[in-house]
Amino acid sequence: MLWRAPDSWSKYTPVLPEAQAENLETLVGTTIEKYELETLLGRGGMGWVFLARHLKLNRACALKILSPALVAQDPEYLDRFCTEGQAAASLVHPNIVTVHAIGQANDKNFLEMEFVPGRSLQNVLREGPLTPLRATALAHGIATGLAAAHRVGIIHRDLKPDNILLTHNGIPKIADFGLAKRIRGKTIRERAGTLAGTPHFMAPELFNGIEASPASDVYALGVCLYFMLTGQLPFTKQNMGELIEAVTHDRPPSIRKVRHDVPLELTECVLLLLDKNPDNRPENGIEAAQLLKAVLGQTRDLESLMHEALDHDRSVSWCREGDKYRALVALPDGRRQTVFIETSNHEFHDRLLQIYSLCCPAQEHFHAEALRLNATISHGAIALRHVNGEEYFVTLAAYPRGTVDGEEIRRSVLEMAMHADAVEAFLTDCDQH
Repeated sequence: MLWRAPDSWSKYTPVLPEAQAENLETLVGTTIEKYELETLLGRGGMGWVFLARHLKLNRACALKILSPALVAQDPEYLDRFCTEGQAAASLVHPNIVTVHAIGQANDKNFLEMEFVPGRSLQNVLREGPLTPLRATALAHGIATGLAAAHRVGIIHRDLKPDNILLTHNGIPKIADFGLAKRIRGKTIRERAGTLAGTPHFMAPELFNGIEASPASDVYALGVCLYFMLTGQLPFTKQNMGELIEAVTHDRPPSIRKVRHDVPLELTECVLLLLDKNPDNRPENGIEAAQLLKAVLGQTRDLESLMHEALDHDRSVSWCREGDKYRALVALPDGRRQTVFIETSNHEFHDRLLQIYSLCCPAQEHFHAEALRLNATISHGAIALRHVNGEEYFVTLAAYPRGTVDGEEIRRSVLEMAMHADAVEAFLTDCDQH
């Protein structure tokens, strides 16, 4: 199936008896205005989606037709349908399904949408969880799409894997802004006491009567990311009352108990997106995208970066030692120098990759010369560092963990080794480190 209408809406959106009995599949092979309907792709709580061909432009498109039974029974469905078209048509972004037109013909109300030749994220997840890197990359793309909507005052309010389509190249596109609402300006009326959205993906504050916000979209993104990593929803109660209780009060089950290969930085990010308090989450898709970009850089594990940086340099051999790496650099004059590569202990979005090499113990009579030599180093600096309970002079360079690449690591390993060796030779005339 190439393009799927969300198949879980029917569980949570009131579908009237007339709509349940309705069958628009007979429209396949017919023409509505300038669209020839070729096949049925799926149906959701608001309408039916067909693969169609725009006869004048000779292009494939997805045509969403609003259920006539719902319009007849409740005119507000037409208002909501039009709101979907207006909201989505204002959003042109690589991570959002484009709406090309909204119209009416033969008593049928329709949206013409971009045809996305791929699968929904929900279909992909039926095959199992994704790798941490893939899940983070998809979440970043989704957040980028949300950011575009939030910038113009639109919130989605029903973000979930069914509403995320993946192209053949794996690019996520947010679909179905049928519950979208403008933060400013006119909004569609809601019945008192009703909830809009899919309960498993709804933020805790929504169950307390607080209006949807960009932060509630961020929460839904967190549920999607949790699902991508574990293949499970964070809260799976079958009874609505129990589900609401869990969403509003319980801590999400630990991701690392299910997936030991998920980096700590990523699990911390998911918990931040799923925070019960909207004030503690990223405020909107913009902040969520920035956060996920930083985590994405860290999700690419350090070992793969070490291979990229040093495997092709014959002067360097390296190994892992616990949470850090040790590289032994052979220098041109026959001397050798050890360089350490490790991640700092800051909050994950502020973490640094530190690359340092020992010069010599930080004896007091070396301090003046060390300060003078520090001014001559073009890359990095001479610093003091406690190693195994003793204070050393080290040459040190640091990079943001989320953006460092293999070439920066390679260059710094070589330069820290040369600088440290030169300092050691000058101060001690030895070659111990």
